[in-house]
Amino acid sequence: MLDTIAKINSSINSVVWGVPMLVLIIGTGIYLTIRTKFFQISHAGHVGSQTIGGVFKKGSNVTNANEKASISQFQALCTALAATIGVGNIAGVAAAIASGGPGAIFWMWLSAFFGMMTNYSENVLGIFYRQKNTHGEWSGGAMYYLRDGLGSKKGCKTIGKVLAVLFSVFCITASFGIGNMSQVNTIASNITSVFAIPALDKTVALGSMSVNLYALIVGFILMIVAGLVIVGGIKRIAQVTEKFVPFMACVYIIGALIVFIANISKVGEVFGAIFSFAFGFRAIGGAAIGIAVKNAATWGFKRGVFSNEAGLGSSVMVHSASNVVEPVKQGMWGIFEVFADTIVVCTLTAFAILSSGLIDLHTGEVLTSAQSTALVSEAFGSVFNFGGVNVGGIFIAIAVLFFAFSTTLGWSYYGTKAWEFLFGTKSTIIYKCVFVVFILFGATMNLGLAWDISDTFNGLMAIPNLIGVLTLSGTVIKITKNYTARTFKGSTEKPMLSAFDTIQKEQEEKLANELKQEMKKAI
Repeated sequence: MLDTIAKINSSINSVVWGVPMLVLIIGTGIYLTIRTKFFQISHAGHVGSQTIGGVFKKGSNVTNANEKASISQFQALCTALAATIGVGNIAGVAAAIASGGPGAIFWMWLSAFFGMMTNYSENVLGIFYRQKNTHGEWSGGAMYYLRDGLGSKKGCKTIGKVLAVLFSVFCITASFGIGNMSQVNTIASNITSVFAIPALDKTVALGSMSVNLYALIVGFILMIVAGLVIVGGIKRIAQVTEKFVPFMACVYIIGALIVFIANISKVGEVFGAIFSFAFGFRAIGGAAIGIAVKNAATWGFKRGVFSNEAGLGSSVMVHSASNVVEPVKQGMWGIFEVFADTIVVCTLTAFAILSSGLIDLHTGEVLTSAQSTALVSEAFGSVFNFGGVNVGGIFIAIAVLFFAFSTTLGWSYYGTKAWEFLFGTKSTIIYKCVFVVFILFGATMNLGLAWDISDTFNGLMAIPNLIGVLTLSGTVIKITKNYTARTFKGSTEKPMLSAFDTIQKEQEEKLANELKQEMKKAI
């Protein structure tokens, strides 16, 4: 039975994460980049000032959650990054290099460049079509712009609803696997191996199952801590991630920068290898060049999309909970999210691996038996090694703990919003409780098949989402042109803030108040 399920899932997964789907995801990013006239480049300065730059501006609305049931723009970013900056930034990068060679990193960068505009568009649509639930919280995401955006087009009402339901079902299923059990299982495996305690490393009976006592204790602690955060809802999740994510990201970046500085003499060689392998310059023969480029591009695109999730429609759910008024402003946070996740964090991980001597930069051959997270641990250990103790390995184990746990928090919110869409706000407590209990299962079970199935559902989320994004791309362009005309050309045209008249009027009043406050500060 399990073998049959595994074979069926493998067949579906090969399509979901195969070349056609990757072409669709990257193609969507290219299409949106062209239609917005390369917004991520042409307005790069504005994006920076309105996103991360706003965090350091005194009195900025970026960090001010001025609505009781809403979160700030920065909190929305941190919660989204909590879900995206995870094991994929460590193990995913290692897998891309090991399977696709150093050139995979170039294609990962390319996927991020175009993915910025996919994520931007998702967030613009998320804000434009969001509504408030019975708790006064903003609810938005792919399911809402599929139902109310795509569904509002002539003859598309039914297909919009069907796609919205499918997206929600795929999201809930993926949240238990790739957003919960697989992350917790990774944490438990790392802690029990790196911080070995022989007295706890024994098997105990748990009902009809036999589980590792150490893993059970780790799972129980994670379940309690996560439960205290998750059951508190988006406000509590955002309050935790606002402090947690910047800290963990900065610590990891500092560690990676130390490795970078220690191996700075290899910068030219590393980047030379990345570009050479990306275009097959070091392959021998025409056919070999084609195969090398295809392999590097496939793994680079696949791991890039898996890392930043642009096109999957996941992070838009938390971005839609922001107190922002302008859809474009939250869209710009989507651009920054992809930049931080892939261009910054993944690049630093890649350099640590490629500069450590564990990869032959002339042939692309992996010179160690270490794989996945262990490959990154060994790379960091080449610099952080004191008295024979692999401090780098301990550092990566702690990083995985933080990254994976934050991913669980972020995905708990995605699943909650998908559940809310299907079954209503009041019933979300059921989902939250079940999600928290599954953390204990994740720490103690063998999750090979569960990981594979959840990976498939994670990819399936992209199909309805991209249909919605592509169909509503015209709306994204109109909203973007409206914003740029008012912001840069002094146009007095009516702002496009919501697809719903009541919300549009409310947001217009808030926007007018924001502009008055900005004028007072300027004076």
